[in-house]
Amino acid sequence: MTKNTSPAVESATSVPRWRSLLFVPAHVPRFVDTAHERGADGVILDLEDSVPQDQKGAARRQLPVSVAKVRRKSTSVLVRVNRGLRVLMADLDAAVVAGVDALVLPKTESADWVSEIATAVSDLERERNLPLGHIRFLALIETPGALQRLGAIASAHPRMVAMALGPEDFSAAVGGVPEFDLLLTPNLSVLFAARAAGLLPLGFIGSIGEFSDAQKLRKAAAHARRLGFAGALAIHPTQVAIFNEAFSPSAQEIDWAQGVLAAEEDAATRGLSAFSFDGKMIDPPVVRRAREILALASNS
Repeated sequence: MTKNTSPAVESATSVPRWRSLLFVPAHVPRFVDTAHERGADGVILDLEDSVPQDQKGAARRQLPVSVAKVRRKSTSVLVRVNRGLRVLMADLDAAVVAGVDALVLPKTESADWVSEIATAVSDLERERNLPLGHIRFLALIETPGALQRLGAIASAHPRMVAMALGPEDFSAAVGGVPEFDLLLTPNLSVLFAARAAGLLPLGFIGSIGEFSDAQKLRKAAAHARRLGFAGALAIHPTQVAIFNEAFSPSAQEIDWAQGVLAAEEDAATRGLSAFSFDGKMIDPPVVRRAREILALASNS
């Protein structure tokens, strides 16, 4: 399936800078009240796994107030909805409100499913006089079957902005545990599909539930950035600072990038597109990486 480019949907063209997205259970006021102080680029108000079944209704009713609280420091606001059709419709009715930037779609299985949700969101935006197409989608890939359809899912609709592997659910679905060997290939598959479609690839190779070992998490996040990931999902506030640092250029990288661009300017005056810098050959792809590092630094 090719990406839906219907003029009925105004696709947001800007890609957000999400180094860290912090899950917050939407039914717990004390967590919602302080979410904007955690330093995350975005907060995911969760209506799914972290909310008991008998409290989902209350969490939905609180969403307008919760969204306003989270936005107090211009933090991006996302809402993770449920997968089942009946609860999903209730979630969409509550979540498609002013101030919400994106929906997190769990257990995304197909492009058709993304398109169906997009149609429902468009209807709600029209009914509520909200900007058409403003609410974007972050698709969670949590089953082996979805891996076979990653390209179609990534390009399913202009609302798509990011993809991430759900390591715990994915591992359970294949009967394994969320360890490096099991998670490397599916994470890279999500990374490649997201980059090919111009989406943000989010994640790292490991369990999202391991937040107590800061050193291990820092290494995993730094490795993920070297692979090409743009950020990660956090389930605990202590993970936020680690992700913000890991997915931002270091001072050493910035110095290197500035040096490359200065050397490129000098090489251009001599009619060269490839040149030597710091003992290494530099050509256009390396210059592009230097420019991307400086762009990230300016947005960090």
